[in-house]
Amino acid sequence: MAGLSDEELSNLTVEFKQRLAEGKSLDDILPEAFAAICEADHRVLGTAPYDVQVLGGIALHQGYLAEMNTGEGKTLAATMPLYLNALTGKSTILVTANDYLALRDAQEMGQVYRFMGLSVAAGVPENAKQSFTNEEKKKIYAADIVYTTHGVLGFDYLLNNLVTRAGDRFLREFYYVVIDEADSVLLDSAQTPLVISGSPRVQSRLYETADFFVTTLTKDVDYLQEENKVWFTEKGIKYAETFFQIENFYSEEFFEINRHVILALRAHVLFQKGKEYVVSNEGEVILLDGGSGRMLPGVKLRGGLHQAIEVKEKLRASRETRSMAAITFQNLFLLFPKMAGMSGTMADAPEELRSVYGAKVLVVPPNRPQKRKDFPDRHFRNAQEQFEAAAAAILEIHDTGRPVLIVVSTIGDSERMSEVLVKEKIPHNVLNANNASWEAEIIKEAGQRKAVTVATAMAGRGTDIRLGPGVEELGGLAVIGIGRMGSVRPERQARGRAGRQGDAGTSQFFVSLQDGVVEENGPENLEKYIEGRRRISKRRMKKMIHKAQRLSEESSISSRKRSVDYDKVIRRQRDLIYATRNHLLDGGELEMEKIMEIAAENIRRFLDSGMCSDRNDFHRYILDNISYRLDEDVTELSLRDEACMEACLLEKVKRGLEKQEHALGDRKRMNEFMRIAILSAVDHAWVEQVDYLQQLQSAVSGRAMAQRNVLFEYQNDGFDSFSKMERTVKENAMRNILLSDVYVDKANKLHILFP
Repeated sequence: MAGLSDEELSNLTVEFKQRLAEGKSLDDILPEAFAAICEADHRVLGTAPYDVQVLGGIALHQGYLAEMNTGEGKTLAATMPLYLNALTGKSTILVTANDYLALRDAQEMGQVYRFMGLSVAAGVPENAKQSFTNEEKKKIYAADIVYTTHGVLGFDYLLNNLVTRAGDRFLREFYYVVIDEADSVLLDSAQTPLVISGSPRVQSRLYETADFFVTTLTKDVDYLQEENKVWFTEKGIKYAETFFQIENFYSEEFFEINRHVILALRAHVLFQKGKEYVVSNEGEVILLDGGSGRMLPGVKLRGGLHQAIEVKEKLRASRETRSMAAITFQNLFLLFPKMAGMSGTMADAPEELRSVYGAKVLVVPPNRPQKRKDFPDRHFRNAQEQFEAAAAAILEIHDTGRPVLIVVSTIGDSERMSEVLVKEKIPHNVLNANNASWEAEIIKEAGQRKAVTVATAMAGRGTDIRLGPGVEELGGLAVIGIGRMGSVRPERQARGRAGRQGDAGTSQFFVSLQDGVVEENGPENLEKYIEGRRRISKRRMKKMIHKAQRLSEESSISSRKRSVDYDKVIRRQRDLIYATRNHLLDGGELEMEKIMEIAAENIRRFLDSGMCSDRNDFHRYILDNISYRLDEDVTELSLRDEACMEACLLEKVKRGLEKQEHALGDRKRMNEFMRIAILSAVDHAWVEQVDYLQQLQSAVSGRAMAQRNVLFEYQNDGFDSFSKMERTVKENAMRNILLSDVYVDKANKLHILFP
């Protein structure tokens, strides 16, 4: 390839596409296509991929989740499989952790694809305050290769399935996706539901009362907490019934009281300010990403939990809205027939990734042997000793001129460490969720001589820390980790910041019995050891801290598995609804026989309900569902002859359909109108169903107390509600078709006023 001219090299794209059209497979042309893009990388960017990057590229093409060390050039490795798969003409997407990386990579790598004759686009706007129109999105997703974020892609998928006209859809059919920082997306953020909220529900006044009630409860007496779950004891239930003056806390008539009290309890016990959320200067509750510590503006907890936290923080509760559409990242990426991912820490969870996503993990060796030294952890009884020892180690390293990267678990820890450094008069940068917009610039400078940077767990992922002049000779970057993290992966990610591409470097963690993960998962008598009232050996301490981390990881795995199981219910229903919507949008044929069948089914259900024996109820049914006129044949009809009533109602439906067709002029227009009427009925019912399923997840969790299988209860209730929804769709569809006011204007445009 090196012997070809620029024009000859770029013309290979046309040749490769031709060979694919003639029946060759992607694997057949892989060696040549990869060689061509490697040469293009060299000519355009000045860097050619190493052999290990080529291996990583092959793994990504074959659908593996590739573990590649930090600094091994994952962005460049991805150019090869993206180019190869884009030759098919099908949708080829790379999703990354944040807007900055999506824009940066689309711009830098985009030069290579354009050189080779392919189009490339970024799915995120350059100005965060702007948003794309449907037409702009259509152009973006029509590009051969798209760089975007997992959040934007998820919301675009939901929005694409809310359009009411076929021409408004902007997504192509999903084909191939490469997920950057895949462990963060597929594991840490997997349960974060992407929810599009719509019409507000009736605002509740119970939040304040429930919040006050929860503040009067006593832990281990009125409620029990285990990992990330909390529930009432028998005593707590009795107390709630006395407080609210109700007979049965779990009966259906007091569902709203039960729901609000459980939400308030979860807000107080399971959500800590500074760890799960922060309160902005504007008095807004903003959630934090558990993996990176980044703020998630605009993301709200579902089912009223967000409002419960707002009331806990003495803020005004925001409007509670209905969920119109929802999906988790787990289900979003399962929609792609071909999925691959890359990250520096993937090999710690191969079983979970295989069972949920059906993807194998492959460890790609580094280009140069690793020179970084990982020193053994240092263990302490309490946070004070831990921070003092860490500060002493940082001072010692700083005096040599080596740069230091201090990695902490929470925002609170980053601020505490910053205070220690200020006292010692050490200039430093703090990188946490409160200034994430600067993270790429700050992290870039973290390898300069005498630089000291404090960062939360994985902030600045995707940005290389290059060593400044003379730093290699001093011993490279020193990573100091403070606090045991929820799993091994973020710790390995932190260590991997030092010693990139065979550079020198060191890493060491300072952990204590007061680390959040130990306090949450450690033994009950932990306080005695922390305060020094009981002696503890280093060996025992080490064992205790390690066990706490293992329990935390197991809890996260089971929680993610439960989320997958719950989501299967909504996924089946969503697939059916979206398939129905697409059939209607694409102009699927609507036969009059089928419409009459639906009408007959609705009428039969009404007659079987026993409400037809009263003449007023009978007339009301006609006026609400079939016609705004009551003719003589209806008013004089005998209500004892069901067969006669059924025939009469069906005849009225038939006449109603003929009347609407006459108003519209022809069967083609009638078909268009019926499609829109049914689509409206489907959408209204689906919004109610999504909202109900979101509420149901919180509601069924309380049934665990009654020794019931919570997942089984959710599946049962979810199935029953879907059956009811189907009936509602059929009833509303017929009401829309028969009772809508329709006409065609002079410009031949259809106007519909739904009942």
